[in-house]
Amino acid sequence: MTGNSLARRFFLLAALWSLVSLAVAGFVLIAVYRDFVERSFDDRLAVRMKTLVAGLADQADVGGFRAPADLGEARFDVPLSGWYWVVRRVGDERIVLASPSLTGEILRLPSDDGATVARGRVAVAYVDGPDLQHLRVLERTVDFDGTNEFRLAVAADAGELDRDVAGFRWRAIAVLGLVGFGSVASALFQVRLALAPLERMRRALARIRTGEAARFDDDLPNEIAPLAHELDALVDANREAMERARTHVGNLAHALKTPLAVLVNEARGLDTPLARHVVEQADLMSGHVQHHLDRARLAAQRRVIGVVTEVEPVIERMARAMRRIHADRDLTIDVAVAPGLRFRGEREDFEEALGNLVDNACKWCRGRVAISAEIEEAADRAVAPRLLLVVEDDGPGLPPEARAKALERGRRLDETVPGSGLGLSIVVETARLYGGSFELGASRLGGLECRLRLPAL
Repeated sequence: MTGNSLARRFFLLAALWSLVSLAVAGFVLIAVYRDFVERSFDDRLAVRMKTLVAGLADQADVGGFRAPADLGEARFDVPLSGWYWVVRRVGDERIVLASPSLTGEILRLPSDDGATVARGRVAVAYVDGPDLQHLRVLERTVDFDGTNEFRLAVAADAGELDRDVAGFRWRAIAVLGLVGFGSVASALFQVRLALAPLERMRRALARIRTGEAARFDDDLPNEIAPLAHELDALVDANREAMERARTHVGNLAHALKTPLAVLVNEARGLDTPLARHVVEQADLMSGHVQHHLDRARLAAQRRVIGVVTEVEPVIERMARAMRRIHADRDLTIDVAVAPGLRFRGEREDFEEALGNLVDNACKWCRGRVAISAEIEEAADRAVAPRLLLVVEDDGPGLPPEARAKALERGRRLDETVPGSGLGLSIVVETARLYGGSFELGASRLGGLECRLRLPAL
């Protein structure tokens, strides 16, 4: 999932949504849990407040207050324990009573920070207490005798509350982290599963391109089945266009070559300079007509999808044929072909280019021809590998300045050797139409080296 891929986009979106959702869910859960813990903590303080109010109310009729004997929490008697209570008179804010745990320290109340604590109402807040403690304070105003109002406050160490929330926070992070990891893994699995038909379709298209299959499988999801059907129709249309081109080429060849054959036959019946000239020019016209018809056929065939040629059988067959044709010269034709090589194109085109090269080498060699084929990897990994076909001979070769002329259509550098001068130009045209290349050089055998590069699979 690299680069500009749908799988990468879907995975990143799904993973991002999962992580954001879990982060928000975790924040909400921790906030809800903290609110629940605070409410429970406040309920405990409220019980202590009611106990304090009840203990003081029993003393109101006596005319004075003294500390209640028991509020249900032993830490009120432990110095600086974090659990405190205090009674202050409204108006002069004088401390009337305080828990032994305060040991003379001052307990700050919510009303000291501006909170309004009306009669019958309760104020709750966090304050900094003695010994740098973080306290949760509950405060209310009480009128015991109808004339005097008192502020009663109960405080407890909020560290207990904070530790409880912190413990829940880490457990929630751990659980949500595991859920997040599972969600990301699930997103990866879902993306792979959802896009698997596209990968299957890509492999099917590759099989069609290499000639291993003719059509797509029918077992495709409804969303991409129409695309597969359209591609099948495109392949069929491409093949039909090729057949029509072949038919037109055949018809044109018949229409042109038949009148030329008639002219040649008639001229050969006359032993005159004009007749000999007509025969010569008619043969030349037939050669040119055949050349251009072959080029038109090649241009149509190279665009056919799924056409593949096995290289080794074609070369072996060509070598055997050339050994028989030139049996009187006792030539040595060496063949070295890497196994499994395949040419992405028509067999006839490969045979024609190979035949021209090997025939040319056999004509000019002194006794030895070498044919080799291998895969040539490009320096740039983005460029597809090429089929490299090399034909060498031990003949006189060509000087560098003559090699470009040898590739011109109809050019014959030596009129004593039979030929039309179209062989190498046909190879050049084949390489050009298939997006390859063709070049001449010096052979290690001492003669000419021909290097033809074509698309491979």
